[in-house]
Amino acid sequence: MRKTIIWILAVVLVLGAAWTTFLYYGTYSEGVRAGTVIKLSRKGVVFKTWEGQLNIQSFGAVNSSNSLSETFSFSIESDQEKIINDLQEVSLSGERVNLHYIERYRALPWRGNTRYFITKIERSQQKKPANESQSRQPLR
Repeated sequence: MRKTIIWILAVVLVLGAAWTTFLYYGTYSEGVRAGTVIKLSRKGVVFKTWEGQLNIQSFGAVNSSNSLSETFSFSIESDQEKIINDLQEVSLSGERVNLHYIERYRALPWRGNTRYFITKIERSQQKKPANESQSRQPLR
């Protein structure tokens, strides 16, 4: 009876370790989002993580003068100092960026609040117009 209990506990521990490893390293999807960084902060009570938001401007299908503001929330792993510094610069300048990300299966509290983790940033050197109406040309 004692050997059976020990064997069952060992199997449960191995399966738990395998599941945790899968959640920690597994990637559900990869992608790119473009926009301007509107928020970047380091937050948390026990685990301090870097969190941010990207403003994605999507345009309405019916009337092209209507633009919808959509945000994309993301996390940055704390060992990505270059990405954090670049995001701090572009959040202050209003520069458009392409953020390459991976989506994990679960959000683990010591990694970040979201399932989306930034892996690479491409800067476009193009600043967002202060007022969208100024950037439009009149139709002729």
